[in-house]
Amino acid sequence: MLIRKMELEDIDAVVAMEHELFTSPWSKEDLVYEITKNTFSTILVLEIEKEIVGYIGMWNLGDQTQITTLGVAKKHQGHGYSKVLMNKCIEISSYLGYDNINLEVRVSNQRAINLYQSCGFKIVAVRKDYYQDTHEDAYLMIREMEEKSCH
Repeated sequence: MLIRKMELEDIDAVVAMEHELFTSPWSKEDLVYEITKNTFSTILVLEIEKEIVGYIGMWNLGDQTQITTLGVAKKHQGHGYSKVLMNKCIEISSYLGYDNINLEVRVSNQRAINLYQSCGFKIVAVRKDYYQDTHEDAYLMIREMEEKSCH
């Protein structure tokens, strides 16, 4: 298992997972921008036997990290890979001395909410009508950096 920074040759695999997993996926152009031009952005991929099975996107914003996307291919779900990626994000944020990590999640995505809560995130607000495709609300979740990793 290898976690590394996403490279241009990884784009197609990540775009395919975005489309498999999300109703509002990131576009190829957006992901290219994130890894080539956005100086605040880091996207990591989780690779097993030369296959990309998951990824996590982060914006490093001064004193905090914002998780922009997290996905694991459906055929690889249930093996703890999301938690591995979350722990890497927590490790990086801790190393950089950040105060907290935040993210938005659909209020209907209980599986993701459970994952984030197991990693120390708490629901702090509801963002009404957050998702353009369905007008679904989002929870804003924040994790303070006292704890070192997910349980």
